[in-house]
Amino acid sequence: MPANAVSVEDLRKTYKNGVEALRGLNFAVESGEIFGILGPNGAGKSTTMGILTTSIKPTSGRAAVAGHDVVQDPLAVRRATGVVFQESVLDNDFSGLDNMRLHARLWGLNREEAEARTSSLLGVMGLSERAGDGVRTYSGGMKRRLEIARALLGAPRVLFLDEPTAGLDPAIRIEIWGLIQRLRREEGVTILLSTHYLEEAEGVCNRVAIVHKGQVVALDSPGALLDSLGSEILELRVDGEAQRAADALAGVASFSSPPILIGDTLTMPVTNGDGPRLVEAARQSGASLLGTTIRRPTLNDVFMQRTGAVSNGPARS
Repeated sequence: MPANAVSVEDLRKTYKNGVEALRGLNFAVESGEIFGILGPNGAGKSTTMGILTTSIKPTSGRAAVAGHDVVQDPLAVRRATGVVFQESVLDNDFSGLDNMRLHARLWGLNREEAEARTSSLLGVMGLSERAGDGVRTYSGGMKRRLEIARALLGAPRVLFLDEPTAGLDPAIRIEIWGLIQRLRREEGVTILLSTHYLEEAEGVCNRVAIVHKGQVVALDSPGALLDSLGSEILELRVDGEAQRAADALAGVASFSSPPILIGDTLTMPVTNGDGPRLVEAARQSGASLLGTTIRRPTLNDVFMQRTGAVSNGPARS
């Protein structure tokens, strides 16, 4: 496989209704890594995944998967990839085993190969004991694991996971993230996933591209992106005169990025122990402080600082 399992250059997509879903997207996925496309709903993640899996044609730009151009050689792309869509495409009237066998035939595996691969993958996914049961009796997490197993039948070089934990309970989401990391280690497959759960992707992805309005606004390892904000995040809840407080803070400390005002809360990165000085400056501005919080940065903070917007991932507890 090429050094880059996936490459995207100036990718653009404008739909017939005039909506610009992608506006010059650029990134590359290295072979063997878990790469996340992160951002809120409507950022362009699903359009990107659709183009890379050849179900959507780009308006312009270039994208290649496993060395194959997605427009010029879509069949080769499909042969080199496995895909798990956000919406389930399992046959609920079949058992898990029959779903696997049917898909193995579509891949062109002979009977011996199909049985061996099916047995191995069902074991990896922890589904061996329930393989003969109807899919309609499976939990949401079991269905997602079966979909991932099915996508791996053809031993793909690149696995695409579109919102793999959407609609699942928090405990099941943690289980699926752990499974994704295990697949990278044991199957040696490159994984490209999309998710709006920015914080959950922090411990899973080797690198991430944060996307907003069809463009990459940040691209690096999660650790490097978090380090770019500083060691802490200060949140100030203000009762009235919030903008005056924000203006007052600008003259107190040197920020890697300016304070963000959302509702009655000012959020800002702090370094060098500037927290107490900032709190006092907010008080001196005439604003009434309702509460202060100091915490570790998250990828949601990176998103807010780069865009001035709020992601629609899960709320922090």
